[in-house]
Amino acid sequence: MNLDDGPRDPFLDDPDDPAAVLDDAEPPQPLSDEEREDVLADLAEVAEFRAVLSPLGVDGIIVDCADCGEQHYFGWDLMAANLRALLGEGRTHVHEPAFAPDPDAYVSWDYARGYTDAVQALSKRR
Repeated sequence: MNLDDGPRDPFLDDPDDPAAVLDDAEPPQPLSDEEREDVLADLAEVAEFRAVLSPLGVDGIIVDCADCGEQHYFGWDLMAANLRALLGEGRTHVHEPAFAPDPDAYVSWDYARGYTDAVQALSKRR
């Protein structure tokens, strides 16, 4: 197993998988070419964010969930695994929420993008 694939599903191939009730009534549709390009760009950004922010103690990305109204914390590996699943399967995997994440160790996507953009701009000045 590749560490970037996220944790192994403990119910993989189990006919009594309790998550089966969560399956969509319709299978996911393949991504359009434009959607695929967007997800590939997001994957590249996650790698860049991680390279710049991880050494500073940032563990991942905060996502505001439109469904439940709460914030979800995604470590770098899990975020990348979700994006790869979206590319391959047209949807992300079901996963457990982060256990007692330190909110100060996660940043929003916009913050990560702004920070890495600033680092790049400053490095060009040298």
